[in-house]
Amino acid sequence: MLALLEYEGREKLVATGEPDKPRAMQRAAARFAHGGGRFPALMALTDPARAPDPAAALASLARGSALIWRCYGTPPGRKALADLSRAARAGGILLLIAGKARAASNSGADGLHLPERSLRGGCGLAATRRAGLVMTAAAHSEAAIFRAARARIGAVLISPVFPTASHPGAPALGVVRFARLAHLARRLGLHVYALGGITGPASLRRLTGSGADGVAGVGFLSQA
Repeated sequence: MLALLEYEGREKLVATGEPDKPRAMQRAAARFAHGGGRFPALMALTDPARAPDPAAALASLARGSALIWRCYGTPPGRKALADLSRAARAGGILLLIAGKARAASNSGADGLHLPERSLRGGCGLAATRRAGLVMTAAAHSEAAIFRAARARIGAVLISPVFPTASHPGAPALGVVRFARLAHLARRLGLHVYALGGITGPASLRRLTGSGADGVAGVGFLSQA
Protein backbone atom coordinates (compact mmCIF):
# COMPACT_ATOMS: atom_id res chain seq x y z
CA MET A 1 0.00 0.00 0.00
CA LEU A 2 2.76 2.45 1.00
CA ALA A 3 4.79 1.62 -2.10
CA LEU A 4 1.73 2.32 -4.23
CA LEU A 5 1.18 5.68 -2.52
CA GLU A 6 4.78 6.67 -3.12
CA TYR A 7 4.68 5.51 -6.75
CA GLU A 8 1.48 7.40 -7.48
CA GLY A 9 2.86 10.54 -5.86
CA ARG A 10 6.02 10.44 -7.95
CA GLU A 11 4.07 9.76 -11.12
CA LYS A 12 1.88 12.79 -10.43
CA LEU A 13 4.95 14.99 -10.00
CA VAL A 14 6.74 13.62 -13.07
CA ALA A 15 3.67 14.36 -15.17
CA THR A 16 3.97 18.07 -14.36
CA GLY A 17 7.51 18.26 -15.69
CA GLU A 18 8.96 19.46 -12.34
CA PRO A 19 9.74 16.26 -10.39
CA ASP A 20 12.95 17.68 -8.87
CA LYS A 21 11.72 21.09 -7.72
CA PRO A 22 11.47 20.16 -4.00
CA ARG A 23 14.94 18.60 -4.13
CA ALA A 24 16.37 21.70 -5.79
CA MET A 25 14.78 23.78 -3.03
CA GLN A 26 16.31 21.55 -0.36
CA ARG A 27 19.78 21.94 -1.86
CA ALA A 28 19.35 25.71 -2.08
CA ALA A 29 18.05 25.93 1.50
CA ALA A 30 20.94 23.86 2.84
CA ARG A 31 23.45 26.29 1.37
CA PHE A 32 22.30 29.28 3.41
CA ALA A 33 20.38 27.92 6.40
CA HIS A 34 21.99 27.58 9.81
CA GLY A 35 20.10 24.40 10.63
CA GLY A 36 19.98 22.95 14.11
CA GLY A 37 19.36 19.69 15.87
CA ARG A 38 16.10 18.05 14.90
CA PHE A 39 15.08 20.85 12.53
CA PRO A 40 15.92 20.36 8.84
CA ALA A 41 16.63 23.18 6.40
CA LEU A 42 13.44 22.59 4.38
CA MET A 43 9.84 22.12 5.52
CA ALA A 44 7.02 21.55 3.06
CA LEU A 45 3.38 22.16 3.99
CA THR A 46 0.32 20.59 2.45
CA ASP A 47 -2.52 22.89 1.40
CA PRO A 48 -6.16 21.91 0.79
CA ALA A 49 -6.26 23.71 -2.57
CA ARG A 50 -2.70 23.74 -3.88
CA ALA A 51 -1.04 20.58 -2.52
CA PRO A 52 -3.71 18.47 -0.81
CA ASP A 53 -2.17 14.98 -1.01
CA PRO A 54 0.31 14.27 1.82
CA ALA A 55 1.42 10.97 0.24
CA ALA A 56 2.37 12.74 -3.00
CA ALA A 57 4.13 15.44 -1.00
CA LEU A 58 6.16 12.86 0.91
CA ALA A 59 7.12 11.11 -2.31
CA SER A 60 8.48 14.35 -3.75
CA LEU A 61 10.71 15.23 -0.81
CA ALA A 62 14.33 14.23 -0.31
CA ARG A 63 15.57 12.46 2.79
CA GLY A 64 16.38 14.92 5.54
CA SER A 65 13.52 17.35 4.87
CA ALA A 66 10.20 17.71 6.71
CA LEU A 67 6.49 17.73 5.91
CA ILE A 68 3.73 19.48 7.87
CA TRP A 69 0.41 17.79 7.11
CA ARG A 70 -2.22 20.50 7.55
CA CYS A 71 -5.16 18.16 8.08
CA TYR A 72 -7.48 20.82 9.47
CA GLY A 73 -11.22 20.22 9.48
CA THR A 74 -12.13 16.53 9.54
CA PRO A 75 -9.63 14.60 11.69
CA PRO A 76 -7.65 12.05 9.65
CA GLY A 77 -8.34 8.39 10.31
CA ARG A 78 -5.98 6.37 12.47
CA LYS A 79 -4.92 4.16 9.56
CA ALA A 80 -4.17 7.15 7.31
CA LEU A 81 -2.03 8.67 10.04
CA ALA A 82 -0.19 5.43 10.73
CA ASP A 83 0.43 4.79 7.01
CA LEU A 84 1.77 8.29 6.47
CA SER A 85 3.99 8.07 9.55
CA ARG A 86 5.50 4.79 8.35
CA ALA A 87 6.07 6.22 4.88
CA ALA A 88 7.78 9.28 6.36
CA ARG A 89 10.11 7.16 8.49
CA ALA A 90 10.96 4.95 5.51
CA GLY A 91 11.81 8.03 3.44
CA GLY A 92 13.79 9.80 6.16
CA ILE A 93 11.25 12.64 6.30
CA LEU A 94 10.29 14.40 9.53
CA LEU A 95 6.46 14.36 9.72
CA LEU A 96 4.50 16.92 11.74
CA ILE A 97 0.71 16.94 12.14
CA ALA A 98 -0.88 20.39 12.19
CA GLY A 99 -3.31 21.35 14.93
CA LYS A 100 -4.06 17.84 16.17
CA ALA A 101 -2.12 17.27 19.39
CA ARG A 102 -3.71 13.93 20.22
CA ALA A 103 -3.31 12.62 16.68
CA ALA A 104 0.32 13.69 16.61
CA SER A 105 0.98 11.99 19.96
CA ASN A 106 -0.73 8.72 19.04
CA SER A 107 0.09 8.26 15.36
CA GLY A 108 3.84 7.73 15.33
CA ALA A 109 4.38 11.16 13.77
CA ASP A 110 7.50 13.10 14.73
CA GLY A 111 5.88 16.34 15.74
CA LEU A 112 3.06 18.84 16.10
CA HIS A 113 2.60 22.14 14.27
CA LEU A 114 0.34 24.79 15.81
CA PRO A 115 -1.48 27.67 14.15
CA GLU A 116 -0.74 30.96 15.88
CA ARG A 117 -4.12 31.09 17.63
CA SER A 118 -3.39 27.79 19.42
CA LEU A 119 -0.45 29.31 21.28
CA ARG A 120 -2.94 31.09 23.55
CA GLY A 121 -4.67 27.96 24.82
CA GLY A 122 -1.95 25.36 25.21
CA CYS A 123 -3.54 22.87 22.78
CA GLY A 124 -2.51 19.77 24.74
CA LEU A 125 1.17 20.71 24.76
CA ALA A 126 1.94 18.81 27.97
CA ALA A 127 0.99 15.52 26.33
CA THR A 128 3.05 16.24 23.24
CA ARG A 129 6.08 17.10 25.38
CA ARG A 130 5.74 13.80 27.22
CA ALA A 131 5.68 12.08 23.84
CA GLY A 132 8.95 13.82 22.92
CA LEU A 133 7.52 15.42 19.79
CA VAL A 134 9.10 18.19 17.76
CA MET A 135 6.90 21.29 18.09
CA THR A 136 6.60 24.19 15.66
CA ALA A 137 4.15 27.07 15.43
CA ALA A 138 3.05 29.77 13.01
CA ALA A 139 3.99 33.33 13.99
CA HIS A 140 3.11 36.62 12.32
CA SER A 141 4.17 39.12 14.98
CA GLU A 142 6.44 39.86 17.95
CA ALA A 143 3.64 38.90 20.34
CA ALA A 144 3.27 35.47 18.76
CA ILE A 145 7.02 34.88 18.95
CA PHE A 146 7.02 35.71 22.67
CA ARG A 147 4.09 33.33 23.21
CA ALA A 148 5.90 30.57 21.31
CA ALA A 149 8.98 31.02 23.47
CA ARG A 150 6.91 30.90 26.67
CA ALA A 151 5.20 27.72 25.41
CA ARG A 152 8.65 26.19 24.76
CA ILE A 153 7.96 25.65 21.08
CA GLY A 154 11.04 24.51 19.17
CA ALA A 155 10.66 26.53 15.97
CA VAL A 156 8.46 29.24 14.50
CA LEU A 157 7.35 29.62 10.89
CA ILE A 158 7.32 33.39 10.38
CA SER A 159 5.06 34.54 7.56
CA PRO A 160 4.22 35.81 5.07
CA VAL A 161 7.69 36.88 4.01
CA PHE A 162 6.70 37.58 0.38
CA PRO A 163 3.29 37.84 -1.34
CA THR A 164 1.77 34.38 -1.41
CA ALA A 165 -0.89 32.56 -3.38
CA SER A 166 -2.26 31.08 -0.15
CA HIS A 167 -3.41 34.54 1.02
CA PRO A 168 -3.70 36.74 -2.07
CA GLY A 169 -3.65 40.44 -1.28
CA ALA A 170 -2.38 39.98 2.28
CA PRO A 171 0.47 42.35 3.21
CA ALA A 172 3.89 40.69 3.21
CA LEU A 173 6.57 41.27 5.83
CA GLY A 174 9.42 41.79 3.39
CA VAL A 175 13.01 40.81 4.07
CA VAL A 176 13.84 43.61 6.56
CA ARG A 177 10.79 43.06 8.77
CA PHE A 178 11.23 39.30 8.59
CA ALA A 179 14.87 39.63 9.64
CA ARG A 180 13.87 41.66 12.72
CA LEU A 181 11.37 39.00 13.77
CA ALA A 182 13.83 36.21 13.01
CA HIS A 183 16.57 37.71 15.16
CA LEU A 184 14.09 38.24 18.01
CA ALA A 185 13.04 34.59 17.80
CA ARG A 186 16.64 33.39 17.76
CA ARG A 187 17.47 35.51 20.84
CA LEU A 188 14.59 33.75 22.60
CA GLY A 189 16.01 30.34 21.70
CA LEU A 190 13.66 29.49 18.82
CA HIS A 191 14.63 28.07 15.45
CA VAL A 192 13.25 30.15 12.58
CA TYR A 193 11.66 29.23 9.25
CA ALA A 194 10.76 31.72 6.55
CA LEU A 195 7.34 31.01 5.03
CA GLY A 196 5.28 32.68 2.33
CA GLY A 197 5.99 33.24 -1.33
CA ILE A 198 9.19 31.17 -1.28
CA THR A 199 8.85 29.23 -4.52
CA GLY A 200 12.39 28.83 -5.82
CA PRO A 201 16.11 29.41 -5.28
CA ALA A 202 15.79 33.08 -6.34
CA SER A 203 13.53 33.90 -3.39
CA LEU A 204 15.85 31.94 -1.11
CA ARG A 205 18.80 34.08 -2.12
CA ARG A 206 16.95 37.17 -0.92
CA LEU A 207 16.89 35.66 2.58
CA THR A 208 20.65 35.15 2.90
CA GLY A 209 21.79 36.66 6.20
CA SER A 210 18.23 37.21 7.44
CA GLY A 211 18.59 34.93 10.46
CA ALA A 212 16.48 32.08 9.10
CA ASP A 213 17.46 28.54 10.08
CA GLY A 214 15.44 27.15 7.20
CA VAL A 215 12.59 27.73 4.81
CA ALA A 216 9.05 26.41 4.57
CA GLY A 217 6.49 26.51 1.80
CA VAL A 218 3.69 25.11 -0.29
CA GLY A 219 4.59 26.59 -3.67
CA PHE A 220 7.34 24.14 -4.50
CA LEU A 221 4.90 21.25 -3.97
CA SER A 222 1.89 22.87 -5.62
CA GLN A 223 0.84 21.68 -9.03
CA ALA A 224 -1.68 24.52 -9.42
